[in-house]
Amino acid sequence: MPVHLPALNRRRLLQVSGASMLLCGRSSTAAEAAEVETDLVYLLNDTHIGEQQPEESPVPSRLRKVVTELVNRPTKPVCVLINGDLALKDGQPGDYRLFAKLIRPLQDAGIETNLTLGNHDNREAFFGVMKEQRAEYSPVESRHVAIVETEHANFVLLDSLQKTMVTQGTVGTQQLQWLASALDRFQSKPAIIVTHHNPRLGGDPLHFPGGLIDSEALWDVIGPRPWVKAYIHGHIHDRGYANHRGIHILNMPATSYVADPQKSTTGWTTAKLTATGVTLTTHTTDEAHRWNGETKTLTWR
Repeated sequence: MPVHLPALNRRRLLQVSGASMLLCGRSSTAAEAAEVETDLVYLLNDTHIGEQQPEESPVPSRLRKVVTELVNRPTKPVCVLINGDLALKDGQPGDYRLFAKLIRPLQDAGIETNLTLGNHDNREAFFGVMKEQRAEYSPVESRHVAIVETEHANFVLLDSLQKTMVTQGTVGTQQLQWLASALDRFQSKPAIIVTHHNPRLGGDPLHFPGGLIDSEALWDVIGPRPWVKAYIHGHIHDRGYANHRGIHILNMPATSYVADPQKSTTGWTTAKLTATGVTLTTHTTDEAHRWNGETKTLTWR
């Protein structure tokens, strides 16, 4: 059965250059009771929610932890971005029903929430359950794309899901063409690309085999456009910072689990934006972890 999450009054979808344009601002409903920090964005990825997970088991509990923090904040972020691998393994409808239930408090609190897809997701199951995520018209056939406008930056959400349960991702020719056109229409603010898969550029080559197949083609689009400042990804279940051709590559920690707790941990990231850069703060589910509260300030090229 489909899950219909309540529409936000502040979520105005415009067909701009064939894209869903999400203008993040102040809600006239629940979020009016709290101040909205127009320069603050919450970044999550790799939630890996599964229908059979017990309610109090670690993975759903970790997502619930950040949702609870968000709802209880005296001030709200302008939006939340959840960057792919929403589902546990192969994107079953029940996975998305549980995921929708877990993030429902964000909608009830009037907090703008935007989603991308990863290799453990299934587009048809995702759209079948979360019907409000399917745009009336998609500029890129069979892809889930959007532009989220905030005060200091435009977040361009791409779909790198090649095929469910295929580790490597791809953007594809049609999506690259749309991206070039969309970027050219929005040059007045910094652009930040948000995609689930890591690029095979910059960073640790150990992770390149499972990354974005057409990374070079993507950088041929975003590299020459100086208003593109950063590329945010998940997929690796770790944290890291790199740079390629002046574009910051930001590997955000997974919300769900990690392969080696001695090297990494679970959590989420807050991004405090300015016109010239961003300060990233790591928040770990284990509050005693050495990463918790660490900040990194980056300056745009």
